[in-house]
Amino acid sequence: MKTTIKKYGLYALIIALSLFFIALYFGKGLSFKAQEVVGYITMVVCLIPIFFGIKHYRDHENNGAVNFKEGFIIGISIALCAAIGFAIIDYIFVSYINPDFPEQYLAYSIDNINASDLSAEEKLKEITYAKDMMQQYGTPAFGALLMFAMVFILGIIISILSAFTLQRKSS
Repeated sequence: MKTTIKKYGLYALIIALSLFFIALYFGKGLSFKAQEVVGYITMVVCLIPIFFGIKHYRDHENNGAVNFKEGFIIGISIALCAAIGFAIIDYIFVSYINPDFPEQYLAYSIDNINASDLSAEEKLKEITYAKDMMQQYGTPAFGALLMFAMVFILGIIISILSAFTLQRKSS
């Protein structure tokens, strides 16, 4: 099981890093909305090794059998690798590659609030809230932690689905 986790965890990590840099290079001119979509797609794609890791373990290491618990443990272990990779690259991105990202995203958020159908009072309240959140949580470390949590939660969901789909009792 450990060999499968290491192998497919490394695949997930490499896919996460590769897709991040590809999106960074080719997505420079994209809007924040488009970048969000690309980011979520990247998260899901880098978690695909979860399915294949569980399948590999079942078919090649465990005589064609895997129960839900084993599959889930393999899946979340692989998800952990991808989540750590995403957190590290997010931290590097916000700390060194684009340290102005939090302010740019705040400006984007404020523009969206101003363009909304909210009353002037509600807009002011939302803008104040967004500024307070950015002040409190706009650090690279918090952004990395948030990215870790998002990828890991998606990984848990994919692990559950994959473990459920691939479980097979020994014959």
